[in-house]
Amino acid sequence: MAVPRVELVIFDCDGVLVDSEPLALRVCVELGAELGWPLSEREIVDRFLGRSERAVRAQVSERLGETAADRWAEEYQLRLAEIIEEELTEVDGVSEALDAIDIPHCIASSGRHEKMRRTLARTGLYPRFAGRIFSAEEVAHGKPAPDLFLHAARQMGVAPAHCAVVEDSQYGVRAARAAGMRSFGYAGGLTPAEWLAGPGTVVFDDMRKLPALLAA
Repeated sequence: MAVPRVELVIFDCDGVLVDSEPLALRVCVELGAELGWPLSEREIVDRFLGRSERAVRAQVSERLGETAADRWAEEYQLRLAEIIEEELTEVDGVSEALDAIDIPHCIASSGRHEKMRRTLARTGLYPRFAGRIFSAEEVAHGKPAPDLFLHAARQMGVAPAHCAVVEDSQYGVRAARAAGMRSFGYAGGLTPAEWLAGPGTVVFDDMRKLPALLAA
């Protein structure tokens, strides 16, 4: 059976385009220790990476209560914004990959629009995606539900079977599968390769390889 042609590439943002996940991880470790929920880096990647702020807040609230969840959310935003301005870079090789990809592409991220505007501008990537950026704020259910990817595909006018998703989290690749889309799991960041592997997913560890993988 012929594999449907890829007509749209849907990129996650954090950890795929901008190298923000190690910065967010650092902040979460600090906050967990301060607020009474010590978490290892692996636990944070497993619980939080790829999830919306709503989903993370729900976990913190369940564990620590509403007051602590409010404080976590406020401090997280303040601390992350500060280190983003000081340290954020694009994911290694992503500009080279984007230069070589001639398929229409967009972003569908668990992050808020305001955050994406800041991180994409900071790394110089915003002009590449302006007008084609979608957030979990726009749908009822974030990843691993398929809602966000299906929303992006509808807005871009492409059927799910002709979409390819580039993700770095287990929740992202699960959402792509649920949406009926192929996925490319980037294992060059924090998520172990085995957490990304699964049906319809190609796992890779260098963004420079992505154009050839999409073409194949």
